[in-house]
Amino acid sequence: MFDAIILSDIHLGSRNCQTWNVCHLLERIIEGEIVTSRLILNGDVFDSIDFRRLSRDHWRVLSLLRELSDQIDVVSLCGNHDGSVEVLLHLLGVRVLNDYVLESGSERILILHGHVFDSFLERHPILTKLADGLYFFLQWIDRTHHLARLAKHSSKTYLRCAKKIEDEAVELACRRECTAVCCGHTHSAVAHTEQPVAYYNGGCWTELPCTYLTVVDGIIRLRTFHPEMKSSEEHHPPRRRLAG
Repeated sequence: MFDAIILSDIHLGSRNCQTWNVCHLLERIIEGEIVTSRLILNGDVFDSIDFRRLSRDHWRVLSLLRELSDQIDVVSLCGNHDGSVEVLLHLLGVRVLNDYVLESGSERILILHGHVFDSFLERHPILTKLADGLYFFLQWIDRTHHLARLAKHSSKTYLRCAKKIEDEAVELACRRECTAVCCGHTHSAVAHTEQPVAYYNGGCWTELPCTYLTVVDGIIRLRTFHPEMKSSEEHHPPRRRLAG
């Protein structure tokens, strides 16, 4: 049994949301094929608070979350896209928090979306919207999402922003006496384990392949979701406990 499964950046309401994959994962948890004590939604569950953008498949995700909340603890952490959806999430039986400290084995793991460290959002709101629009357009015209990934990782601004989020998240985790920190927001799956405080990013569910994090007995793994497989592929080696 997992202590937690962590999904980041589902973006319900976006045309690029991989709802089919999200539903498959949630159904596996409900049916007991994947067993976990809790599900943590690490920010940007919604793309916007305009519910008119939600298709039938998007509402299916919410229905599954409601069903799942009757079985296990479901926690949603605030992201920059979520807006004022706290009431809706409460109606689904989901707890809404700004961040969460998961105690697993002998480890303390800080989990938060990470947008609070992204100063570019506040300084350049128009550029941010234009960049988001370009990113989603590239995903739409290229279903392999290769162009979107290439554009993202070729942007010096994006790379500086992602590094800033990692550095400040690690610093906060250190102050809160945590051994690892898990973020979202950047839409890039990351596992940096060879440092005193490990940094993970769960990636997203708007880009292929879809990725997520699992935690059991203090061990964090970054996984790729393949709906046709019995279990998901481990994307990076697990966090190695430091001696001492």
